[in-house]
Amino acid sequence: MDFSSITGKKGASSSEQKDALKQRVSTEIAMANAQQLISKATDKCYCKCVTWPGQSLSGKEQTCVERCLERYFEAFNIVSATYVRRVAAERASGALTTDA
Repeated sequence: MDFSSITGKKGASSSEQKDALKQRVSTEIAMANAQQLISKATDKCYCKCVTWPGQSLSGKEQTCVERCLERYFEAFNIVSATYVRRVAAERASGALTTDA
């Protein structure tokens, strides 16, 4: 199997190929998670703000959806930042180990 398309170079070492594949998978997972977050937020805010579907959103509905999405993403960012800090603190204290 030729992994040069992943690493961008012919004859890359096994370690380089493995790292490139890990990076590519990680990027694809991050993209899928972002798409899922946006989809979930949109669905939740639409259900909350649009009581009767029509051909367009009223000004009130647009404002509601915008504010809902802002709050949703703000909350997500707070939770994410807290989680990242917690994992970093646990790694620093040796409570969390990674098997890579």
